[in-house]
Amino acid sequence: MVPPSGAPARLTAFTAGAMTFLAVFAMALSLASGKLATRWAEALDRTATVRISAPDDQMALQTKAVVDILTTTPGIATARALTTEEQRKLLEPWFGPDLPLADLPLPQLVEVTETGAGYDAEGLRQRLAAEAPGAVLDDHLRWRRPMAEAAGRLRLLGLLSMVLIGFTMAAMITLAANAALSANAQVIRVLRLVGAKDSYIARAFVRRFTLRAGTGALAGALLGTACVALLPAQDAAGGFLTGLGFTGLGWCLPLLLVPLAALVAFLATRTAAFRTLRGLT
Repeated sequence: MVPPSGAPARLTAFTAGAMTFLAVFAMALSLASGKLATRWAEALDRTATVRISAPDDQMALQTKAVVDILTTTPGIATARALTTEEQRKLLEPWFGPDLPLADLPLPQLVEVTETGAGYDAEGLRQRLAAEAPGAVLDDHLRWRRPMAEAAGRLRLLGLLSMVLIGFTMAAMITLAANAALSANAQVIRVLRLVGAKDSYIARAFVRRFTLRAGTGALAGALLGTACVALLPAQDAAGGFLTGLGFTGLGWCLPLLLVPLAALVAFLATRTAAFRTLRGLT
């Protein structure tokens, strides 16, 4: 009763495959954004930096004073002045390995790790201002909060994209089902004459379109997963993409899109079928 080929059949399979392909990338973006937010939060959580800018003849004295203040401040676990080589490594990604640090007026950095109870940041700033005027405390909040918010919005954008992809697929499959039903209007009238009920006719169309959508979605999910696997690894991408992809059992997540696509096709086709059948006389 339902033609196995034709424009509606190709449109259904292509739409399901294309939308599932895009949904795989939206899922990868959402998961990568979550990992990005977690990594940034862990990297900056419970850490701070004290930057000391002072003349050369006072740098050592102020550095010692800052370390002494930090080690006697409640809530601070460790405080350590970075070596010249460590500061060179921090600047190397931007300025290269041959940066002449001796010729540059770089500040001295002190790495601070706090305890679980935390410390009084404002009180510490006042102590530093009184005993080491060239010291500035950076608790990383101004860096951590915007980055975490940006990662959270990227994750939300990925989820929203998947929802929009689902609605788009439902709309396209509905159009294809309506076209198939309209093209077979004469066959449907004959079936009614011989006693076929609308539920039987709708079930035939729903079954056919659901299988087409499921087949197309499976192809799209496999192709999308393969393309994600071909993206640069985290090290090759310089850590910027933070491993945009899946890990472990996460590689099976795109396959969950196949039954979801079939469910969308089932609901869209069923709704369109009964609506169209009610309009046929």
